[in-house]
Amino acid sequence: MRGALLIAGTTSDAGKSVVVAGICRMLARKGVRVAPFKAQNMSNNSVVTLDGGEIGRAQALQARACGLEPSVRFNPVLLKPGSDRRSQLVVRGKAVGTVGAADYFRHRQELRAVVAAELAALRAEFDVVICEGAGSPAEINLRATDLANMGLAEAARLPVLVVGDIDRGGVLAHLFGTLAVLEPADQQLVSGFVINKFRGDVELLRPGLDRLTELTGRPTLGVVPFAEDLWIDAEDSLGTIADAPVGRPAAPAGTEWLTVAAVRLPRISNSTDVEALACEPGIAVRWVRDPSRLADADLVVLPGSKSTVSDLEWLRRSGIAAALADRAAAGKPILGICGGYQMLGRRIVDDLESAAGAIDGLGLLDLDVEFAEPKVLRRTDGRGAPGPDPAEPLGTAGIPLHGYEIHHGRVTRSGDPAWLDAAGEPEGSVRGAVWGTHLHGLMESDDFRRAWLREVARDARRTGFHVAEGTSVSAVRAAQLDLLADLMERHLDTNLLATLITEGVPEGMPTLRSDLLAPDVQYQP
Repeated sequence: MRGALLIAGTTSDAGKSVVVAGICRMLARKGVRVAPFKAQNMSNNSVVTLDGGEIGRAQALQARACGLEPSVRFNPVLLKPGSDRRSQLVVRGKAVGTVGAADYFRHRQELRAVVAAELAALRAEFDVVICEGAGSPAEINLRATDLANMGLAEAARLPVLVVGDIDRGGVLAHLFGTLAVLEPADQQLVSGFVINKFRGDVELLRPGLDRLTELTGRPTLGVVPFAEDLWIDAEDSLGTIADAPVGRPAAPAGTEWLTVAAVRLPRISNSTDVEALACEPGIAVRWVRDPSRLADADLVVLPGSKSTVSDLEWLRRSGIAAALADRAAAGKPILGICGGYQMLGRRIVDDLESAAGAIDGLGLLDLDVEFAEPKVLRRTDGRGAPGPDPAEPLGTAGIPLHGYEIHHGRVTRSGDPAWLDAAGEPEGSVRGAVWGTHLHGLMESDDFRRAWLREVARDARRTGFHVAEGTSVSAVRAAQLDLLADLMERHLDTNLLATLITEGVPEGMPTLRSDLLAPDVQYQP
């Protein structure tokens, strides 16, 4: 089998990422050398690759579905929003500047060449490349600068499958409308549909699928059921809904649960850090935006941010900053990660991202941070540090750990003991029941996480909570990928899928009549 395919979606969060991951895993299990590709992503959930760059978290997961290490090749263009109008532009894993819509328009030819070169190289090296679109191809206002949807499909002559999420309602109209608004040349690349998250008897949907085929001349390759046990790394902010639970918590090993309130910052980044906690039996993790939700939580997590100063101001306006101060004074556990860690300090100097200059942090850690170039991008291995009293070391002391760093902020002064030892250098801080670190992915270190959770349970006075031995975050993720692959294999027409991959765009795909798009109706103002 040799070829390529593009998975597009009717909306953001329609299921593109999980369908790509599932197809990649399915093909990899059959011995196909397969790679993922997303020409352009817009996400603040990123990971550091072995080749020293950063890519979207979803592409890192898809790479693992293929049995590959994450690489900048799989996501050559990444936009990381820092505000409603400006985003950091990352090309081949490295930040090259901050752009708005007009700036990005000027970059399009250069970026198009980067995307084309990376896709061509992957297709030459691998048997199959499964591409993921961005947002929706129906965003026709962006067609002229499109790198990831129909622009990519046109340039590489890729067959396109459009995924729709039936859980949102109106999926048949979404699929039909997505096709209908496209130009005829783009319509001819759309080769079929996939419906995601279906609940109930698929035969009840059959008449609608038949009518959709009659209207469009395109088949529905499958109806993927809603899977209660499936939860995959959130790709973007749509996966971090306030008051929504994270993961599928299993029953506790002891007699008590441990509750975690993860603060849903407006410019949250690397929200997936809390998902490792949600893998543990007996831990219930929820995203929160209301200070009242912090009072009863056993642990509060302040996650990363793409706009540290702006999100710090939001913490103060929302009342969460005051709630955090009350928790710290009462000795209740708080964890800050990257941007959240910086906010917990005494002083932040930011002349780079926000141009705010020197501002006060929350003062819960004795820490000063200054933003500077270049961005720190690295994978980090280390061990737990002894903590404030070497005679009575922390429960995490000496335990191996790993993580990765993505930040402009540098610690210029720390008056607190280091929490971690990162390759011989002090990293992070600990003061009472307040912990902080720049390391994303730290909680994926299973032994370290378990030891730290015992300390959290002690400080939270949850004597009935027992850490379950043997939980492996990587094994949980592998099982999720296998579940995805099973869903694709059982519910997609895999023969037709293979035909599209190997033979490309079917000849003579029909286009919808132009009078449907531009009816002869005169509107009076």
